[in-house]
Amino acid sequence: MTPRVLQLLPALGDGGVERSTVEMADHLADLGAPGLVASAGGDLVAELARSGTRHVTLPVGAKNPLTALGAAVRLARVIDEAAVDVLHARSRMPAWVALAARRLSRRRPAFVSTFHGVYGHRGALKRAYNAGMLRGPLVIANSGFIRDHLVSVYGVAPERIVVAPRGIDPARFDPAHHGDAARAALRKVLGVPEGAAMLVLVGRLSRWKGHMTLVRALAALRTTRSWRAVFVGGETSGALRGELTAAAAEHGIAERIVFAGSRRDVPAILATADLAFSVSTEPEAFGRAAIEASAMARPVIAAAHGGSLETVLPGRTGWLVPPGDPEALAAAVDEALADPARAAALGAAGRAFVLAEFTTRRTVEREAAVYRRLTEPAR
Repeated sequence: MTPRVLQLLPALGDGGVERSTVEMADHLADLGAPGLVASAGGDLVAELARSGTRHVTLPVGAKNPLTALGAAVRLARVIDEAAVDVLHARSRMPAWVALAARRLSRRRPAFVSTFHGVYGHRGALKRAYNAGMLRGPLVIANSGFIRDHLVSVYGVAPERIVVAPRGIDPARFDPAHHGDAARAALRKVLGVPEGAAMLVLVGRLSRWKGHMTLVRALAALRTTRSWRAVFVGGETSGALRGELTAAAAEHGIAERIVFAGSRRDVPAILATADLAFSVSTEPEAFGRAAIEASAMARPVIAAAHGGSLETVLPGRTGWLVPPGDPEALAAAVDEALADPARAAALGAAGRAFVLAEFTTRRTVEREAAVYRRLTEPAR
């Protein structure tokens, strides 16, 4: 029997954690046990409704103690009324609200969390705040990198950690869905000339995502091939875009940089790309951008730290370069552009790798197995 699960996160914007929540909700609905999600709301609430998942609008991410306590009291009533079996927290403050609501409820459901990131952990107070997510008998890590982090920083016993890497939907990320005409039309919309190599970095404009490293690397390219770099993602800092534009102008490549903004046609953009990047200067907990590009059979150049060490196989599906190193990154780009046939072969191998290891179904099945472990009677 599938447990009744209530997932908690601050809000339902269109990010990786939020998308993972919706994917799990869809899977539970497919199993005949639609669950609940508690958050402050957001764009993805409509997707929950399509699967029959109930959304409970509560400020579970609020850090004001009185607001958080009020959310916990209301959540406790929801737990009892909906006969919730498992509380699954996907962020730190929601974990504390879930734990308080659990104590206030009559049912006392099981508690589990997913560590989706490293989170700031310098100082005892920060670590104590983060440790609310570790109060359950098990904790889910979204990569081996995060598993190792939990062991080394918080002293979590390895046997308490279940690794459930993020995944992609193979039907949505399928290069066969994007023909030559569609790709040519998209290139035109994005301002990429015919015959130019299209280099894509998907990720919000944030300093640690590596956009500046890539701009400096592009300025150092030796290739004679024409190219355009397309940055896909919303802005978290208007100042950064100005700095990137100024740096590109200083090196005479401003006209080759395209800021595409936040877009919902990421699979189509990746299908149109020649080369994709995941070059954050700080370790990604997992790094979904890399597996999305590989799923679309595109070779990936990634920074050699964090989750990328698990999602990009150097010489087999792409390249790994030292983080924040424009010269090494430029050399990898030059190598990729010099041999399109090899780059295409790496991309094809990347798709096979992702389909074998990083699908949404594998992720949600691992998480559903955790729910069952928490609720089935001990044998």
